[in-house]
Amino acid sequence: MDVRAALLEETAAFGELIRTADPATPVPTCPDWTIRQLFRHVGRGNRWAAQIVADRLDQALDPRDVPDGKPPEDIDAAIDWLNAGVQLILDAVDTVGADTDVWTFLGPRPAQWWIRRRLHEATVHRADAAFAVGADYGLTPELAADGIDEWLDRVAVEVSAESSPLDTGKTLHLHATDDGLGAAGEWTITGTGDGVAWAHEHGKGDAALRGSAKDLLLAVVRRQTAAEAGLDVFGDTAVWDGWLDRTPF
Repeated sequence: MDVRAALLEETAAFGELIRTADPATPVPTCPDWTIRQLFRHVGRGNRWAAQIVADRLDQALDPRDVPDGKPPEDIDAAIDWLNAGVQLILDAVDTVGADTDVWTFLGPRPAQWWIRRRLHEATVHRADAAFAVGADYGLTPELAADGIDEWLDRVAVEVSAESSPLDTGKTLHLHATDDGLGAAGEWTITGTGDGVAWAHEHGKGDAALRGSAKDLLLAVVRRQTAAEAGLDVFGDTAVWDGWLDRTPF
């Protein structure tokens, strides 16, 4: 998958949803936010990531210190601002080198890490925008599956034994029904003494969810319930409920 091209495409699609929306429209999947706030969050976040990479920062950057962090009032200019922010990320990575370590909220990572992170920020927030304005939301199985991978990588780093969304020895299995994904469409997540670990492998799991990769992604990031997404849930539903209660939003 070309993550650079996907980031450009997903951001552009997000912008087109915003273009015709009332900025004051509430975003139900991001409580207390409006379309205006969602748009600014995504656009400023891209420029924030670009600045971290460009300056090779080894510590957090206050988003309020990001140059041009507010979109123009004119909607066409605002969409241009949004898309230009993505190009700033790509250019910064090319300038400093893809493998140059920079600050991330998960610890030092290669600069190119930010491209994939911002890609999946865009895929999920595009869903938020689509739900807010009543538009259809589509996502290729490959991109959705990679979004689940990226999310699980993040959860595995951010949680600890005390905050683990799975008790030690408990397993959660996700099974994507899309054609062609193969092993990339199955995830077994296991509670460990230190937190969680996951792998692409088939397994029964104490709880299991089955459905399209897109719907699985929306469920694990809590944009839709399993029922809303039309997922099949098997086994101990308390394991799935616990996962949702104890993972980052």
